[in-house]
Amino acid sequence: MKKTYIYFFVPLVALAIFVGYYWHFATEFDAKVEAKARAVKEEKMHKLEEEARTREKAIKDAVAQNEQRKKEKKEREEKEHLQHDAREAAVLAEQKAHIEEGRLEQQEERLAKSIQTTKDEIAKIELEKTHAVAEAAFLSGYVKLAQANTTSLSTVLNRIQAADDAAAKAAAAAAAAAAAAKNK
Repeated sequence: MKKTYIYFFVPLVALAIFVGYYWHFATEFDAKVEAKARAVKEEKMHKLEEEARTREKAIKDAVAQNEQRKKEKKEREEKEHLQHDAREAAVLAEQKAHIEEGRLEQQEERLAKSIQTTKDEIAKIELEKTHAVAEAAFLSGYVKLAQANTTSLSTVLNRIQAADDAAAKAAAAAAAAAAAAKNK
């Protein structure tokens, strides 16, 4: 009988050892698996939290960069607008200067024509003055000649008158002498 006991008792002891070992292994294995799963889960959560933080930081950085780009774009647009306005003002000023230059050139031409006309008139007046001075000199000389001529003609007329008077007196004296000679 002892032998049958062994056949029954040895597997039973082996089964008890196996159950103890299995029980210990199963409880520890579940705990180890659970701990590993918890560690993996915590690691994933940690990674997810880290990714969430980095994403949040990246989003904040992206928003800040976007705001900075918007601000720079706005400043650039304002600068371009100011430059455009300045260019437009410069073009308008240049056009105005060209128009003013054309107007001044036309005015200069009119004034040059006016000056030339005035110079021509002055030359005509100078020529007329020269002719008038020459005519005045001529007339002054002519008047002197006419006065001299008048004086000489008066003298000649006086001499002719005196000669006529003398001839009339001589004719009267001759007629009186002839009458006296006839009467005698």
